[in-house]
Formats: sequence, structure tokens, C-alpha cells
Amino acid sequence: MTVSSSTAAWIAIGAACAGVVALALVVWGMLRLRGVRGAQQVLLGGGKADLVDFAVSLQGRIDDLHRAVDEVASGLTRVDQRIDGCIGKLSIVRYDAYKDTGGHQSASLALLDSGRTGVVVSAIQGRDYARIYMKELDRGRASVALSPEEMEAVERAMAR
Repeated sequence: MTVSSSTAAWIAIGAACAGVVALALVVWGMLRLRGVRGAQQVLLGGGKADLVDFAVSLQGRIDDLHRAVDEVASGLTRVDQRIDGCIGKLSIVRYDAYKDTGGHQSASLALLDSGRTGVVVSAIQGRDYARIYMKELDRGRASVALSPEEMEAVERAMAR
């Protein structure tokens, strides 16, 4: 089988065109790859690690962040428990303990936490004397009966 010189020329021209197209595709592919690598370098911060190493390190940092958030949440729970046990509700009620006195010189002071536990201090002022009484509350229950003014002080404190 013999190929004429004109046919061989056309085959050579076709092969050269295919080679030029292949070369153009290779150059286009290299330019695209350079763009992808440039974007990868921006994402990685200029490091030499590849994307898989970066993803692994990123997952490690996310795990560390989750642990830190869990620690903060447990710390907040402890703080909430401590705050609930602190005296944060208080109220004072001034009144006249006796009919012959004036000026609301007697007072009841309620100092409670959020669970209605605390103390009620009452100062009763008479003409010739002053007396101070303290009554303990445990979850709203007093060991000694509260006067109406002391109950009012407790209710006002818990309303705040």
C-alpha cells in the first residue's frame, strides 16, 4: 500500500492541526490548574500543605472549639448555680409597729435568694426601746411565723 505524496501531506497537516489543538488544550489546562493552585494557596494561607492536610487541621481546630464551648457552658452552669444561691432579692417595708408611734420607724427587711431562702430582719421601734428580730426562711418556709409586714417584705422581694 502506497500513499501518494498529496495524501501524506494532508495527513501531516491534519496531524499538525491535531497537535496544535492538543497543545492549546494543554496550555489551557495548565492555566486553569495555576488558577486553582493560586486559589488553594489563598485558602491555605500560603502554606505548602495540601488541601487534605488543611481540612484535617481545620477539623482539629473545630474539635478544639467544640471542647472550649463545652467548657464555657459548664462554667456558666456553675456560675448560674452560684448566683441562684446568692442574695439577690431584697425588699424593705417601713411601718408603725404601735398606734402611738409615728413616722414609720419600724421596718422589716427581706434578704432572699431566687429559691426564697434567706432571712427576714425586723426592727421594731417603740417609744423607749428598739428590738431586732431575725427569722430564717428555707424555700419560703419560716421556722417562726411571719408577721403581715414581714410577709409583705418577702412578697415584694420575690416580685423583683
